[in-house]
Amino acid sequence: MATATLVLLLTLQLISTFGPPSVEFLHLRRYGSIASSYAYQHPITPADKVGNAAVKGTQYLLGVGRADITGPIVEINLMGYADPKQVGSGLRQRLYSRAFIVGDIENTEDRFVYLVLDTQSGDTAIRYGILQALAELGGDYAAYTQRNVAVTGTHSHSGPGAWLNYLLPQITSKGFDKQSYRAIVDGAVLSIRRAHESLRPGYLSVGSTEIEDANISRSLYAYLANPASERAKYKDDVDKALTLLRFTDAQDGKIMGVLTWFPVHGTSMLGNNTLITGDNKGVAASLFENAIRDLDDGAEGFVAGFSQANVGDTSPNVLGAYCEDGSGQMCRFNDSTCGGKSEPCHGRGPMFREKDAGASSCFEIGKRQFAGAKALYDTIDQRGIPITGPAVKSLHSFQDLSNFSFVHPNGSIVHTCSAALGYSFAAGTTDGPGAFDFRQNDPGAPDANPFWAVVSGALHKPSEEQERCHYPKPILLDVGEIEEPYLWTPNIVDVQLLRVGQLIIIVSPGEATTMAGRRWKETILEDAKALTITGDEEPVVVLGGPANSYTHYIATEEEYSIQRYEGASTLYGPHTLNAHINLTTSYLPYLATGATAFPPAGPLPPNNVNTSLSFITGVAFDRPAFLKSFGDVLTDVKPSYSPGETADVTFVGANPRNDLRLEDTYTSLEQELPDGTWKRIRDDADWDLIFRWKRTNSALATSEVKITWEIEDDIEKGKYRIRYFGASKAVLGGEISPFEGVSGVFHVL
Repeated sequence: MATATLVLLLTLQLISTFGPPSVEFLHLRRYGSIASSYAYQHPITPADKVGNAAVKGTQYLLGVGRADITGPIVEINLMGYADPKQVGSGLRQRLYSRAFIVGDIENTEDRFVYLVLDTQSGDTAIRYGILQALAELGGDYAAYTQRNVAVTGTHSHSGPGAWLNYLLPQITSKGFDKQSYRAIVDGAVLSIRRAHESLRPGYLSVGSTEIEDANISRSLYAYLANPASERAKYKDDVDKALTLLRFTDAQDGKIMGVLTWFPVHGTSMLGNNTLITGDNKGVAASLFENAIRDLDDGAEGFVAGFSQANVGDTSPNVLGAYCEDGSGQMCRFNDSTCGGKSEPCHGRGPMFREKDAGASSCFEIGKRQFAGAKALYDTIDQRGIPITGPAVKSLHSFQDLSNFSFVHPNGSIVHTCSAALGYSFAAGTTDGPGAFDFRQNDPGAPDANPFWAVVSGALHKPSEEQERCHYPKPILLDVGEIEEPYLWTPNIVDVQLLRVGQLIIIVSPGEATTMAGRRWKETILEDAKALTITGDEEPVVVLGGPANSYTHYIATEEEYSIQRYEGASTLYGPHTLNAHINLTTSYLPYLATGATAFPPAGPLPPNNVNTSLSFITGVAFDRPAFLKSFGDVLTDVKPSYSPGETADVTFVGANPRNDLRLEDTYTSLEQELPDGTWKRIRDDADWDLIFRWKRTNSALATSEVKITWEIEDDIEKGKYRIRYFGASKAVLGGEISPFEGVSGVFHVL
């Protein structure tokens, strides 16, 4: 224990001194034509029509709900890029949990919850917390259990961290933070409660469309290692299909919500961003919800969930990866380097020339997803099909993948390995390149400084058996074998499938690459047809994740052999994907309409909530600047602005960690109405209203808050003002006291 702790502290010191490999827990080229990528997916064909009305399908019990999960927005490391220097400094967009409940009308215990969290991933500790809270609610909430609750993340890389169950992702965040954890758990539970309280009979419809310009492959060299015959079945090297599930109230015909699946990394906001956002999927969800809010066909409380799919090797940086070393050249194709180094190679989003930490590109990629989804929503009665069939089924099991033996598709007996990460894991990707001398595409004997072999061996030297099991991955971090002070990564993984009618949802604990997801979905589809799981209806199969835990990546065996970032981050060896396929296809019969049994529960993973280390300091106290009060205006707005300009106001502030203001706001933009009253028209949920906090003196505990409104081009002319809501912590006793500040009135001309 002492040795491991000493090595851990040494590693932390190296990271804090030299910076880490900027690894995104979680390379590119721009290509010409982007066409259909459905191929094997069997494009969803329109339903038969009766007159002009679409067949409605089977009635189900449906509910949707949304709740705030925005954790501490300052002084906490952001989760995703694993850079300890990327610490929160404010808020651009609040984060949400969006809950979707589907149940059987007659057998009301047959139901499932699909959560879409604006987080980097699902997580074991978060899921334990949600399930515990639901159990404590009792009554009808006893129906929500380990078996039927799926906790997925949008894979945003711009949310607060320090909430994950295992040690490795805690290192850069200085451990575990209960406030960050509780914000997610409590908000997720609240979203489920709201969905549960909204349960009513309704119909489901599903359809697909293509979004041509919102993702590309960041690891094409590895993708090309897959068999040419397999690649020939597809027109694209990433999936372009967005699948949308529409929830319709059976009584009044209003639309309750939509749940979509589309693969694109939540890395539009760059590694130098320090503002909290939901990244491109948070933008898409917000745009969709705002668009439906005032329409006649939208139900009150409409919720739009934008879930991930086979995201592993996708990127939102659709212009490709270029060398930021002055050369202007594209990065080297096989290993995404510039002059042999990974650091200068960066992907470019559609608005990369804007020096705004990726915000403009993020909004654009989100808008493209929204536009595709909204167009499908508007035409789904013509382009989609109704979900039919009496069955709502779910299954869940835990499986220890440290040494799981099974029959490979070629007939041989193979097994998985205890979790380990390869050298190319530390190279990062073009979305977030690494540091030092690591590079992608580094199989066999690693081409890196021998110093890292010493560090690797000091943490835990892999056995010869472990090295053989993971070959050709050269092991940098033997994380599955390190149990001190507690496990660094999971060895026990979640296996989960959900079904309603002919729709089957694979709930993936890791980031499946494009081809890994295609193989997985195709196998489930073909087996479901062979077993007549969905009766006479053609199965529709989608994949969502990373969910329930975070098991890094799931690459194909061919991609694994290349050992780019995705292969090096495939934790359980070359047979990881086939293990997942084997387990889910083995359990598929439990989704049959008449099935009453469930798969074995499996070994429980550890819950480290109360044992995790934390070196995160709390808020000591706040003080206003000399002769000032909290909320006083330090720098006021100008008298007038034009659309396209930015209005700024700076206040005497206090630490936002004193009050997360969940279900509320730190900021508001108010407009004067003709009768002289003021109406709030923008708040923390809006992309164009930005909250920034800055510590001005650590010893005196003084700080400032700057609120910026990026004035939209189509804003109404008139009078406006900006309001700030804060809370200060007293020097003596630590009492938390709320306060407000308000700017002067200004005109938009």
